[in-house]
Amino acid sequence: MQSKTIRRATAAALLAGLAGAAQAHTGHGTHSLMEGLVHPFGLDHLLAMVAVGVWSVSALPQGKAWQGPATFLLALVISAALGAAGVTVPYLEHAISLSVVLFGLMLIVAQRAMPVVLGLGLIAAASSLHGLAHGAETPETGFAGYAAGFMLTTAVLHISGVGVGLAIQRWLAERRGAVLGGLGAAVGAAGLYLFGQLAA
Repeated sequence: MQSKTIRRATAAALLAGLAGAAQAHTGHGTHSLMEGLVHPFGLDHLLAMVAVGVWSVSALPQGKAWQGPATFLLALVISAALGAAGVTVPYLEHAISLSVVLFGLMLIVAQRAMPVVLGLGLIAAASSLHGLAHGAETPETGFAGYAAGFMLTTAVLHISGVGVGLAIQRWLAERRGAVLGGLGAAVGAAGLYLFGQLAA
């Protein structure tokens, strides 16, 4: 049941991204789409998005794993639009690095009971930071194609995280806690490294 729901959510996310991409005009629109597609491959964004997918499979009730990625995507596009309009927060890049640490901690405690609303709220708050950064870097070629690109890449990275989470459940069930803890520690350490680089 859970995997069926995940497949449906995956298909919906991909179709939404492709529909947005199809609306981008050639020329400037294509250029901004490509910029959006590659933008989330920064280490901080990549780690956060994969971690959300893993956490969603590991911590949310069965059949509800789609809620984590959906929450991230919704908060991302709204905050990116705000970022494109000039909205920002102090020390944004530092906060983004700390959001990676947060996702690492969420993975470490993924098997412990956490209210769903709290988990999704933390995802939305962290995603908003990433979205503001995306929006602030909107190319002059326009926001629409750029947003379609980074939303599509984000959805694919979430799907990758969901796949990792399902693999942990299926093949490493007996050592699931240790694997999630190790993965969370690695993600958190990477976030602290990124923070340290910014603070240096």
